[in-house]
Amino acid sequence: MEPVKNRVTDLLKIKYPILEGGMAWVGTAKLAAAVSNAGGLGTIGSGSMDAKLLKKQIDSVREMTDKPFAVNVIMLNPHIDEVIDLIIQEKVPVAILGAGNSSKYIPMLRENGITTLGVVSSENLAKRLENAGAEGIIGEGMECGGHIGDVTTMVLIPRLSSMLSVPVIAAGGIANGPGAVAALSLGAEGIQMGTRFIATYECEAHENYKEKIISAGIRDTIITGQKMGHPARIIKTKFGKKIAKLEASSPEEAEEALVGSLMKAFLYGDEESGSFMAGQSAGLIEEIKSVNEVIEDIMSYILKNYDLEKNIDKGRR
Repeated sequence: MEPVKNRVTDLLKIKYPILEGGMAWVGTAKLAAAVSNAGGLGTIGSGSMDAKLLKKQIDSVREMTDKPFAVNVIMLNPHIDEVIDLIIQEKVPVAILGAGNSSKYIPMLRENGITTLGVVSSENLAKRLENAGAEGIIGEGMECGGHIGDVTTMVLIPRLSSMLSVPVIAAGGIANGPGAVAALSLGAEGIQMGTRFIATYECEAHENYKEKIISAGIRDTIITGQKMGHPARIIKTKFGKKIAKLEASSPEEAEEALVGSLMKAFLYGDEESGSFMAGQSAGLIEEIKSVNEVIEDIMSYILKNYDLEKNIDKGRR
């Protein structure tokens, strides 16, 4: 297929306006390189990595692709300042900043030639990050996996696209061509997916993780961490239900049980003490595919069912 030309592909220097969500543990160099090589923007999910660990991932992704890639940085990372410094030092093509107000880091990244995107779940933060210099905004609806906000993609994206001058990328609940077309129709100029990329051959998550996604229904996720102020969507398991109960009686105990739970799910497929983070879109995913198949299938559907000139014309206005 021919490359797509719009503000997102121009900004990120990619073939298709499809981004990999920044998933801690799951977003490894191998998966990021596969997404970038397939024409999208692969993303290393730095999670709580320190600079030394992240440097290894950056070196690794550069061994596997010469295409642009991103590093996702969450504001909750205790090593955030050294991670930002490393991104600048390594001249990472794209930084994606999420899980909080990242406005203090945007100017220094921009000044050093790093293309910078902000992830938001509200209109107020979106405007603040645009004013700080973010070159694109990823609007993440509460359908997404992992840490979530409280507004749906269906409501968030048209609001953001009507009020921002920078391009908007839609995230949350998107796993196939129809979802991508819906997001574009709402005003987005690109999409970001996380859960769909977990169920791929190139993803290094444990097979139990992938199987849970492809066997899940659309109501098979649960939100944990609400009482502790950091809600996250995971696949419904005995562990997830246990955490939900613990939150009501002993939030401290619940928080302690969650420590390392994503790592246990990713590495070991541990159903007793692992958090299998995934979005509601898990209910739309029925098989494991290659990253290339996922991206090609979605782009083929978009090109057959949506006039991308609408997005191009919007960017010119």
